[in-house]
Amino acid sequence: MTAAPLPRPGQPILFTDGIVLTMDDAHTVIPHGDVLVKDGRIAEVGVGIQAPEDAHVIDAAGGILMPGMVDTHRHMWQTAMRGYGSDWTLTQYFVWYYLQHGVKFRPQDYAAGNLISALDAIESGVTTSVDWSHGLRTVEHAEAAYEALATSPGRFVFAYGNIHQSPWEWTADPAVQDLLVRSRDDSRMFGTQIAFDVPNQDAEFPELAAYRVAKELGLRVTTHAGVWGATNDWGIRNAYDAGVMEEGFTYVHAASLSEESYQKIAATGGNVSLSTESEDTCGQGYPPIHELRKHGIPASLSVDTSVWFSADLFSAMRATVNADRALEHYIAHRLDPAETVTHVRLRAEDVVDLATRGGAKALGKDHLIGSLEAGKLGDVVLLKNDDSPTWTPVINPWGHVVYQAQRGDVHTVLVGGEVVKSEGKVVAGDLPGVKAKLADTVAHLEREVGEEWVPGMHPEIPETEVLTNPYQYKK
Repeated sequence: MTAAPLPRPGQPILFTDGIVLTMDDAHTVIPHGDVLVKDGRIAEVGVGIQAPEDAHVIDAAGGILMPGMVDTHRHMWQTAMRGYGSDWTLTQYFVWYYLQHGVKFRPQDYAAGNLISALDAIESGVTTSVDWSHGLRTVEHAEAAYEALATSPGRFVFAYGNIHQSPWEWTADPAVQDLLVRSRDDSRMFGTQIAFDVPNQDAEFPELAAYRVAKELGLRVTTHAGVWGATNDWGIRNAYDAGVMEEGFTYVHAASLSEESYQKIAATGGNVSLSTESEDTCGQGYPPIHELRKHGIPASLSVDTSVWFSADLFSAMRATVNADRALEHYIAHRLDPAETVTHVRLRAEDVVDLATRGGAKALGKDHLIGSLEAGKLGDVVLLKNDDSPTWTPVINPWGHVVYQAQRGDVHTVLVGGEVVKSEGKVVAGDLPGVKAKLADTVAHLEREVGEEWVPGMHPEIPETEVLTNPYQYKK
């Protein structure tokens, strides 16, 4: 079967007769709706839209139209090692990446990881990603990471970090500050943040200097907070007492914080990036959507790292709704063995919002992305798969997105009105060229790691006690 021709650059695009999840304030659903994208923006959303004479028309019948998804925390460089740490704990991740082999990444290896992660994102309908780039031990590494983002299809926020130095040291470097300013002002980028953590309980709060650099440069801070045994309440307490917790700052995970810390995040206009697959697996704490709901803290979703987890937000949505419902049932049963939860709080509709509008709000970009409304940027995703029995019938579109869809069902993706995925295939970027770069990176890392390469993927399993069973099987 011959693929349909792609639209010309700048050509208006009209999607027709799809189920439109607008993600506007009312979460309006249009069962047989059209979306017109023109001059890089959404021109019209409705029913029976008249196509301009030169429009490229895409039949969305049997599919779901939604805004491009937003990932607010992805260590994109680590995609170069996709799946390597599937059986790791957080401790093994820290040791392998931060203390041993992460330092073996060359600047070009950072670029390769970012390049493949960028294509990975748009393939799964993620049109905006925050690159939580926390291993930039030299400015050369940072330049390579930044340039990879700036030349990739999609929208990217460059969150500059360096786990190998203290944040008050690297943020004071004039070369780092120069790069932060250049990326901040680069029209190819969607924003710049400063990414650092507060891992030590230090009353002198040396990280204050990094917060001040962010303030001076007009940048938001994103930080791993509420990670069990690593970054807990003291980081929130010190920042709050210093008056540097600002509206729009992102607290990643926030899974092991006290009531007081959640109150401080809420009171200062902070938001939380949930990486539920990560929190489920690594032990940062229980995914805290229940605490965020309780305190009215805005949330978004993120992948974290595909060295472990799925590189798509379908998995993140599913993991988040499942974790919240599991906890709700567990608590009810523990409080009263006869208790039954009859109405769950977190709905499929809610996690679709987290994956789209929630991410837009977290980045301060809600006026530009996150919903299908006239005037917003033309970031549109069509979910449709005529060859899949899973795509009939489509009755509850919210439930279909969360529990039925996956990256293979992403039919078309637009970024700024330009097609980057068409008929299920990524058509932007240079996948063969990126694969070649990635092959060089993997070969380099395998040589550098040496005989530890295979054992690193298969950590030892701790001994476990098997309880005596009084009920013995008998033939």
